[in-house]
Amino acid sequence: MSTIYTHARPRGTHSGPAFLEQLLLALLAGFVLFGLACVGLFVGSRFWYAGQILPGVSVYGVELGGLTPELAQARLLQQIPYPSQGKIIFRDADNKMWVASPAELGLTLDVAASAEAAFNYGRGGSLGEQVRAQLTAASSGQDLAPILIIDQRALFNYVAKIAREVDRPTIDASLTLRGLEVIVTPGKIGREVDVPNTVKLAALKLQLMNDSVIDLFVRENSPVILDASAEAELARRILSAPLTIDMPGAEAGQEGAPWTLTQEQLAGMITIEKNTTPGGERYQVGLREEQLRALLESIAPKLVRTPQNARFVFNDETKQLEVLRPATIGRELDLEGSIQSIQEKLRAGEHSTALTVIYTNPPVTDQMSGQELGVTELVHAETSYFRGSSASRVQNIKAAAGKFHGLMVAPGETFSMASAIGDISLDNGFAEALIIVGGQTIKGVGGGVCQVSTTLFRGAFFAGFPIAQRYAHAYRVGYYEQTAGGRSASLAGLDATVYVPIVDFKFKNDTPYWLLMETYVNGYSLTWKFYSTSDGRKVEWDTTGPTNVVAPPEPVYRENPDLELGEIVQVDWAAEGSDVSVSRTVYAKDGSIYFADRIDTHYQAWQDVYEYGPGTEIPNNN
Repeated sequence: MSTIYTHARPRGTHSGPAFLEQLLLALLAGFVLFGLACVGLFVGSRFWYAGQILPGVSVYGVELGGLTPELAQARLLQQIPYPSQGKIIFRDADNKMWVASPAELGLTLDVAASAEAAFNYGRGGSLGEQVRAQLTAASSGQDLAPILIIDQRALFNYVAKIAREVDRPTIDASLTLRGLEVIVTPGKIGREVDVPNTVKLAALKLQLMNDSVIDLFVRENSPVILDASAEAELARRILSAPLTIDMPGAEAGQEGAPWTLTQEQLAGMITIEKNTTPGGERYQVGLREEQLRALLESIAPKLVRTPQNARFVFNDETKQLEVLRPATIGRELDLEGSIQSIQEKLRAGEHSTALTVIYTNPPVTDQMSGQELGVTELVHAETSYFRGSSASRVQNIKAAAGKFHGLMVAPGETFSMASAIGDISLDNGFAEALIIVGGQTIKGVGGGVCQVSTTLFRGAFFAGFPIAQRYAHAYRVGYYEQTAGGRSASLAGLDATVYVPIVDFKFKNDTPYWLLMETYVNGYSLTWKFYSTSDGRKVEWDTTGPTNVVAPPEPVYRENPDLELGEIVQVDWAAEGSDVSVSRTVYAKDGSIYFADRIDTHYQAWQDVYEYGPGTEIPNNN
């Protein structure tokens, strides 16, 4: 059995649906009335405040409601004095300060724009937005931000002006000389205002319209070289005493050494340069390289020594070489090495240093044996004769022959007699004697040297060496046709003349062995010996003898003011003109022809030449 509970409506109440309907109607009527009131208020205020700023509107706390924009501008100018009366203080690390008004920094309050913004408040957007803005202003007020203008150029210029006072250049430490005094100036840390970042910060502060202290953005720049005291001390040590430059080792004191630079000279040469090192840049103290180089270049020629082979003689009994003259070790100045060494010694505080010298051994040194060099036997000897020569001619033959005694010719070398004999001068042991120059026989230094060149030519010719260069005399000379017991025309065409440095005689050592030359003057003969290792070559030769013989011209007489009256002296001797052809065949050890050559010579016919004193009666040439 089910029980149903019902609730009786209290007395005096209405039924549910009817009540809700009445409530909704009441609310709707309220809203309508409120809306009509708002609209009325909006319309009334717009009508009442036409041309004026709506009530409750202010800018930066300055009430502007009910004012026209023009009056609002005046009030803003009067009641917002920040641009002219505010203070912005710039401060550096040393607490130095610069005070500026915002106006000086380019800040301007745009009163026209600010008043215009206040006037437009509540007058823009949809109707609802305008109503809500008016209600907000009327009920709680609406404070607008002022419109500011910042002249960035004026702000930048002001900060830049401060920077010119704050900035400090970075200064490296420096070294200078005053005579022998070294003056050192310490470096200074530089600083520089970061103008752009300082301007940005100041602009932000100005927009807040509050008095502010702005710390300058400053960059510090350390100098590359802050302290140069060590280098200054080095410069003082360099100038404390003269610098002595000597030859190295056992050669000290030779060749004009030592060379001394006084302290005053050092001061004129010293240089203080900034260099980059692994630890950074620093000053390097030393001597000016160009001046030091010039000094050493003036010394260098005195030190040059050409390497020269040792000279030997061959002991025919022991078959060994004996040192005749020790080898000369070549020497030259190592310019760059000397510069570096001198600079390093100076920087180390030393005032005595040695040059750096490059030594060069010659190809043949004292310790070499004949077996090493291939000098094991006599391969050829040649003798020429010069009976009747004057004492000066004999002296020249000895002086010239001595230049070649013990001389070594390298394998494959083309030997130059002119290069080996060097300068023919009185200072080198030569005397004046008759020489053939320019088609005549005259007195000159070195007459008789051609006896030596002729002997060398024949030695090379009969030993089977190739002849690279040979010149004959202008006419046949009796000395060069002498034999041990007399004279032989078969030797015509086998002479050689040398006139240093124009005319030379050359032959080639075409063997794989060194060639040792020895020369011996005995009375009126010159013997030239070649020592080497024979490769078995043999020489066959033939001569046409003089052909196309031409008789000598008539004698010639010339006046010589140096001769006395009645004095007649013969200065040249007649010789027949002729042509001579000498052929040679050189055979190898196996009998094959190694090479063959021919030497053709043309001799001029030569006349007797006499000189006589002024006024002397001469023989009839006819």
